[in-house]
Amino acid sequence: MSIVKSLLSRRAFTALAGAAVIATAMPAPSFAADVTIPIIVKDTTSFYWQIVLAGARKAGKDLGVNVPELGAQAESDVNGQISILENAVAGKPAAIVISPTEFKALGKPIDEAAKSVPIIGIDSGADSKAFKSFLTTDNVQGGRIAADGLAAAIKEMTGKEEGEIVILTNLPGVGSLEQRREGFLDQVKTKYPGLKVIADKYGDGQATTGLNMMTDLITANPNLVGVFASNLILAQGVGQAIAENKLGDKIKVIGFDSDDKTVGFLKDGAIAGLVVQDPYRMGYDGIKTALAVSKGEKVPENVDTGANLVTKANMADPKIDALLNPKIK
Repeated sequence: MSIVKSLLSRRAFTALAGAAVIATAMPAPSFAADVTIPIIVKDTTSFYWQIVLAGARKAGKDLGVNVPELGAQAESDVNGQISILENAVAGKPAAIVISPTEFKALGKPIDEAAKSVPIIGIDSGADSKAFKSFLTTDNVQGGRIAADGLAAAIKEMTGKEEGEIVILTNLPGVGSLEQRREGFLDQVKTKYPGLKVIADKYGDGQATTGLNMMTDLITANPNLVGVFASNLILAQGVGQAIAENKLGDKIKVIGFDSDDKTVGFLKDGAIAGLVVQDPYRMGYDGIKTALAVSKGEKVPENVDTGANLVTKANMADPKIDALLNPKIK
């Protein structure tokens, strides 16, 4: 009996020793290992938001965080984004990163979500004070940069900062776009009195609408010298209208954000400049900040992720090239 006990004792010791070796060999799980932080963008089909998602994806890999990539199929689908937010909250994640589609409509849903989950905002604001941190371009300043760029392009073309201009906004009620519009109009009013805003129009979220709006404006306003198209979708449509009518040397366009199409318009002269944000940084730092918040760390309430005016003259600069050609894979 003692021999059996001895054998059992040896086996038990061997098993325990083996388990100890396995435990030692396996890395201790980090805090982030089982952490899920969804990111909810405005439109998963847009190149701009794909860059944001790429930044978030890289942060997830670097930090060991699970990052579900969520969003509607169009920026105009406000109700769709609200449903996505509610479903994300129901999954009980560590935090949520979101770019609200519409300022007022997302206010109460974000307030409600924040009762259960820390919310980090990126790009566009909402009518809510529940954000733990907010990372965005200073969009008012972005509008001012656009006004300066347009004035400079018009002066280079005509020798003076004068003439009829228009501003086109993609959708009404979008926080970031309204701030760009505000900054642009204020800068024109205070710094460029010779520039006269003859039209201030809103689109419906479609590039074809931007194309049609611009075509109508060209026909109705033969003295038009400048346009500010305040987001990527509108810049695509406006650039196409200028290119089709071969008016790049008569009407100067400043767009916002970039993709292959608008960069092509910039190279060809249909667009004079693009105000380019850093969406990759928004996505990456959004997840990084959300993880910090979920761990109880203190984070800044507001982070300006920056904006730059890109022209044909500076587009080859390394810093600008990195913004125009982000790694999205």
